[in-house]
Amino acid sequence: MTRATAETIEEEDGGGAEAFAQALRIVEALLFASAVPLSAEVLARSVPAGIVIEQVLAGLAEVYATRGVNLRQVAGGWAFRTAPDLGYLLAAEAEPPRRLSRAALEVLSIIAYHQPVTRAEIEEIRGVATAKGTLDILLEAGWVRLRGRRRSPGRPVTYGTTPGFLDHFGLDRIDDLPGLEELKGTGFIEGQLTRDLTVPVPDDDPGLRDDEDPLGDLFSPLDDGEGGPQQE
Repeated sequence: MTRATAETIEEEDGGGAEAFAQALRIVEALLFASAVPLSAEVLARSVPAGIVIEQVLAGLAEVYATRGVNLRQVAGGWAFRTAPDLGYLLAAEAEPPRRLSRAALEVLSIIAYHQPVTRAEIEEIRGVATAKGTLDILLEAGWVRLRGRRRSPGRPVTYGTTPGFLDHFGLDRIDDLPGLEELKGTGFIEGQLTRDLTVPVPDDDPGLRDDEDPLGDLFSPLDDGEGGPQQE
């Protein structure tokens, strides 16, 4: 908490600065102890009554702005992350990054932008068959999840992204994803994608859509409701 922030709160609410300082300590402890980003709503439950959690987070972010770790908004929540300029120090100790094939990257990008989407719909957009193994890799990475079943013949499984996807790629919300031209510029999507590919406004609302049913208790990951050749 900066001196200016503390003085402002104290002027407005007497001993408010003390409560604010305690809220800072509480939020700091919760974020350091959590393995996943925490939302403002969750953090607000633990701070003293009358404290505005957004002010606490802003104050804490200011405190850590010049330190080795920064407070950042990630995957719809808040988390401490290594300062960007110090990331190289951890590279030697970190596990080798997961390298995805171009096919897997294309499938991941299509799921991110078109979710909820079935394998058949992915193949229609890509213009080529998609192997079940490609989807399995994305599921195992924790970036893609099984959402439900489409209300259509065969009841195919629908796929969507996870909070882990946002966290890994440093996104706060799914609509922070870049546009089509930016993706092409980085080489993230190209090659066999159809020329008339459009990028819709992404939406990762976890709730099922009107055209989706729950997976069901007897669902097997090996059965996605769709057959077809296993290409890439």
